[in-house]
Amino acid sequence: MDINLAHVLYEENSFGVFVLVTLALGGGGAWLTGRAIAGTWRPAWQVAVYMLVLAAAVRFIHFSLFDGTLLSPHYYLVDLAFCLAIGFAGFRVMRVNQMVRQYHWLNSPAGRFRWRRNGA
Repeated sequence: MDINLAHVLYEENSFGVFVLVTLALGGGGAWLTGRAIAGTWRPAWQVAVYMLVLAAAVRFIHFSLFDGTLLSPHYYLVDLAFCLAIGFAGFRVMRVNQMVRQYHWLNSPAGRFRWRRNGA
């Protein structure tokens, strides 16, 4: 069985289109959305809801500008996976910054994605 990773990730003839639309535009929007959700102290599950809409917008950009398939479940799931990963990363980074900044007497940073209790 011959599986080409390029055809699994994107349908256009250019990897640059995938990087531009899915990673740069979709990923940038996902990062900012995740940070905004965390910044307003909303729960993490809301990131997933917003990423469903953002992945559809990314799919529409592929369709409208680069002749991609609009209603492709496979490529929608690929776009959704990237948006979810980057969106949750943005959420987590913002939440760590909040917990360390606003509760500095209680928490200290333990890396980019974690915090730890002081004295623990």
